[in-house]
Amino acid sequence: MLTRTDLRGSTPTLSQLRRALPRGGTDVNAVLPTVTPVVEAVAEHGATAALDYTEKFDRVRPASVRVPAEVIAKARADLDGAVADALEESIRRARLVHADQRRQTSVTQVVPGGTVAEKWIPVRRVGLYVPGGNAVYPSSVIMNVVPAQEAGVGSLVVASPAQADFGGWPHPTVLAACALLGVDEVWAVGGAQGIALLAYGGDDTDGRVLDPVDLITGPGNIYVTAAKRLVRGVVGIDSEAGPTEIAILADDSADPAVVASDLISQAEHDVLAAAVLVTDSEALADAVDEAVELAATATKHSERVKTALAGPQSGVVLVDDIDAGLAVVDAYAAEHLEIQTRDAQAVADRVTSAGAIFVGTYSPVSLGDYSAGSNHVLPTSGSAKYASGLSVQTFLRGVHVIDYDRDALAEIADRVVTLANAEDLPAHGEAVQARFGGAR
Repeated sequence: MLTRTDLRGSTPTLSQLRRALPRGGTDVNAVLPTVTPVVEAVAEHGATAALDYTEKFDRVRPASVRVPAEVIAKARADLDGAVADALEESIRRARLVHADQRRQTSVTQVVPGGTVAEKWIPVRRVGLYVPGGNAVYPSSVIMNVVPAQEAGVGSLVVASPAQADFGGWPHPTVLAACALLGVDEVWAVGGAQGIALLAYGGDDTDGRVLDPVDLITGPGNIYVTAAKRLVRGVVGIDSEAGPTEIAILADDSADPAVVASDLISQAEHDVLAAAVLVTDSEALADAVDEAVELAATATKHSERVKTALAGPQSGVVLVDDIDAGLAVVDAYAAEHLEIQTRDAQAVADRVTSAGAIFVGTYSPVSLGDYSAGSNHVLPTSGSAKYASGLSVQTFLRGVHVIDYDRDALAEIADRVVTLANAEDLPAHGEAVQARFGGAR
C-alpha cells in the first residue's frame, strides 16, 4: 500500500530531496475561477449572497447567519458529560501553554533621552473558522479560540458550516465547545462564502450588523483556502492550509503496530492526507507495511485511509542512518513529525523544520490533536520551513513606540540628514532640521 523511495547509498542534495520525497498537495489556482465569483458576490451583497451560496452548496438555509443564543445554550446543555469533561480538560491544558506565550512590552534606552519600546497590541476583531466535512471539530474551536483569548482579542466570531441535519446551525458539539469557551458570536456559514462574509461583513436577516473581522484563522478545504487567498490584504490570514500530514522518523527500536496506527490516524482525515515513514530499518518498513494492511482494513474509515496511504503523498523513505533521516525530515518539513528512535529527545533536538515535534512512543500526534496543550493548527505542505503554528503571537501586533527628547534628537540629527541626502530624500533631513530652526 505504501510506496517506497530508497535513498540508501546516496547523499541527495536538498534540491534532489525536494523532488524525490512523497508530496501531494492541492492546486488552489484550479478552483479560483469557481471561488472568485462567490467572494465577489458576498463582497457586494453581504449575508444575502452568503446564505444563497449556503443553500446551494450545503442544501440548507439557516434562519439567520448568527446562531441564536438559545441554540448555543441548548447545545451545551445537551452535550454528553464525558465529552464536556474531555473538552474542558483540553481547554485547561491549552490555556496553560498559551498563557506562557504572552508577550511583554520591552523598552530600550538607545541613548540618554531616547527610547524605543515595543508594545504588543491584540488584533481588534478576529474570525475563527471551524470546518465541517468528514468530521466534527470541537477541538479546532479550542485551538483557535484559546490563543486569541490569551492574546487579549476583544472581539471574536466563530464561523462554521450550516448543517442540514441540525436545523441549519453548525454541529451541536461545535456550538457546545463555543459555549464552554464563553464565545457567544457564532455564524452558521462555511466554505468560501463564510470566509468572504468574515472579510466583508454585512447585515443579518434580522437587520443586525455582522461586523467584518481583521484577521481570519483556521483550516478548511481547498475552497476555503482559495477564498483566504482572495481576501488576503482586505484581512490578514494565518496561512493557506493544505491537507494534513504526518512524518515519522523511526529506527528498529520502534513498534511497527504503533507506527502503523499513527500513520493511519492522520490518513483518516482525508483522502489527500499524507503519511510518510522515514527509517533506516528495512525490517521495520516491512513490518509496518504488514501492520498497515491489517489495521487499515479494520478501521472505521477504511476506504478513506487506504486511498490516502496509497496516494503519491504517502510512502516509506529508506535511508542509511538517522543522520540521513534527519536531512530527509528537515527537507520534508512535516506538519506533524514523530520521533520514534533510541534517544528520541536528542534526535528531536536536532530537527530544524517541523510544525510540531512529537517525542517518543508516548507522544502521538493524536495527543496533540486534542489534549497535549499544544496547538494543532500547524503549517502544511512544507511551509514549516518558514512558518509557525497558530499561537498567541498570531493575534498580536508588535508596534514600536519611539520617544526622543530634544537633546537626543540633536545628537543624531546630522547623521540623519547625511543619510537622507545619500538617499536623495532631502525633505527627510529638512524635517529634522526644522526642529532646530532650519539648517544646523
